[in-house]
Amino acid sequence: MKINWRRNILVYLIIIIGAVVLFSFILPGSQEPTEIPLSQAIAMSQSSNIEKMIVDEEKNTLIITAYVEGNNPLIISDIDGEELKVLNDAELTTDVGELNIADLTELGFILPTNYTAKSSSGFNWGGMLLNFLPLIIFGGLLFFLFSQARGANSQAMSFGRSKARLFSANTPTVTFGDVAGVEEAKQELHEVVDFLKSREKFHALGARIPKGMLLIGPPGTGKTLLARAIAGEAGVPFFSISGSEFVEMFVGVGASRVRDLFDQAKRNAPCIIFIDEIDAVGRHRGAGLGGGHDEREQTLNQILVEMDGFNTNTSVIVIAATNRPDILDEALLRPGRFDRRIILDRPDINGRTAILKIHSKGKPLTKSISLKELAKLTVGFSGADLANLVNEAAILSARRNKKTIAMQEFEESIDRVIAGPERKSRRVNSKEKEITAYHESGHALVARMLPNADPVHKVSIVVRGMSLGHTRQLPTEDHYLLTRSQFKDMLATLLGGHAADALIFDELTTGAADDIKRATELAHKMVTEYGMSDRLGPRTFGNKQEMVFLGREISEQRNYGDKVADLIDEEVHNIISQAREIARNILLQNKLRLTYIAERLVAQETLEGEELEAVFTEPISKTPPKLVTTSTPATTKATTKTKPRAKKVPSILHHPKQAPATS
Repeated sequence: MKINWRRNILVYLIIIIGAVVLFSFILPGSQEPTEIPLSQAIAMSQSSNIEKMIVDEEKNTLIITAYVEGNNPLIISDIDGEELKVLNDAELTTDVGELNIADLTELGFILPTNYTAKSSSGFNWGGMLLNFLPLIIFGGLLFFLFSQARGANSQAMSFGRSKARLFSANTPTVTFGDVAGVEEAKQELHEVVDFLKSREKFHALGARIPKGMLLIGPPGTGKTLLARAIAGEAGVPFFSISGSEFVEMFVGVGASRVRDLFDQAKRNAPCIIFIDEIDAVGRHRGAGLGGGHDEREQTLNQILVEMDGFNTNTSVIVIAATNRPDILDEALLRPGRFDRRIILDRPDINGRTAILKIHSKGKPLTKSISLKELAKLTVGFSGADLANLVNEAAILSARRNKKTIAMQEFEESIDRVIAGPERKSRRVNSKEKEITAYHESGHALVARMLPNADPVHKVSIVVRGMSLGHTRQLPTEDHYLLTRSQFKDMLATLLGGHAADALIFDELTTGAADDIKRATELAHKMVTEYGMSDRLGPRTFGNKQEMVFLGREISEQRNYGDKVADLIDEEVHNIISQAREIARNILLQNKLRLTYIAERLVAQETLEGEELEAVFTEPISKTPPKLVTTSTPATTKATTKTKPRAKKVPSILHHPKQAPATS
């Protein structure tokens, strides 16, 4: 705003000066003095009609100011001989030629007491300024227009400069103490910090520090945070730039910016260059839409040269981050460029506890909260998820006018992260609420009865996000390998809601759509990727083709015949059918328990902790209780056709990040 204010002042000033100059040329100026013969001037001097006189030696003229007593004008003749009436203070001029003051005195000219001589040696700066004023105004206007154009198109004027942001060594930043859950990665990166602090120790042994380090991991695992921690620990300048900031519409801009970035880094060495999302420019060459002249490929070529070309500087360390290492060019990953790959995975229970401890520092937590127990409830959460979880809990506590953050807020925040916020505005009728209760009870009961299924932690029919209810399971420990028995129990649990709908209402609903989709994908992976089919054996089927330039999967190429395809379909169908039959048998044998759980869900909407354990273990009457809604199949069918809102009832049986083998 300050710059715009100054520009407006400059515009107004130029307009005012231009108007003044224009009016000075258009409007008539002051009247020029009337010229009279020298004889008339001598006569006026003799009759004391001259008040003051100026001798202009440059023009050889006398400038006379007349003096007339009374109101009667003085009658004289002008240079043309015409009669001239002169009033008091009138200005007259006369040409004296080569005569000087002494000559005029000899001719009878009586000098007035008030007369001055105007020397010709001075320079008329006022006239000069007035003559050059239009040119000055025109030049100022051109300068203003060019400065405006440069400000509006500053990017075009400096398109070859790097857009990297420089954080100096004195800038407050994070350290390794602010990073948790990635202890192995921190240990690897300590070498970089030691090298930047004491390079002589490594050089004395002939050791060479890696020129580039590639941080690989899913989103939210702390790649950028870890890079900033390296700069904070080493106390050196830190250049940060995104891969997408190199390439723009101008030809050669990307390569120019790479050169400028490394030139700045060498001037500030030792330092660190951090390139976030390097896959934006580091994809395989030869797959671009522009062939060898692709601007992205030229940028990558320049990065390769700067990292390991003829002109290298070992005091400049390049750290890059990506979650797609499979699409990076091989020349970028070879030793001498990115020598070391550091994997950042989602943290285990100890890592989650440490991360929660960092993010909860300074927040008023109740004494009953155990971060260890909270870490058990957040299996599969990344560091960013945990930071968001703590922040959501703090927001909920402030919304409820609490002074401290309790476990209730953390539980609510976990549900918000997994299933979305509670939708209190959505009104679900009693029939749909009952269907949802039996659906979620089917998931929970099947998971409870199967030996290899994860324990049920919470069952709810509260509407959240796009779901009418959810069942949440939590493993007793972190899983890194999954067995076929676990997959089968997982499939049976997924289809428990579908089996409950058919068993209780003798009707199928759209609530199991997401469960069926996930079960089909899991069964297909068991057959085609994990080799868990007895008929097809340990073999993978299908080659996934990817468009490298766009970086996403577009198709799956078949490397098998039609007979094998039929076998795959049969195996997938058999696995799903067996899982559904297992779920149906469990629910059929425990129908009283299923009805009991569903009725408790309808009454309380959410079951967890001791209440959930009680509905699984406490004794119930042998006489089946009366259902909330009893109807014939025909009536039920008519009812389900008229419920447009129950389009999808996904069961959140497993957090999408809990089972990496199934994602």
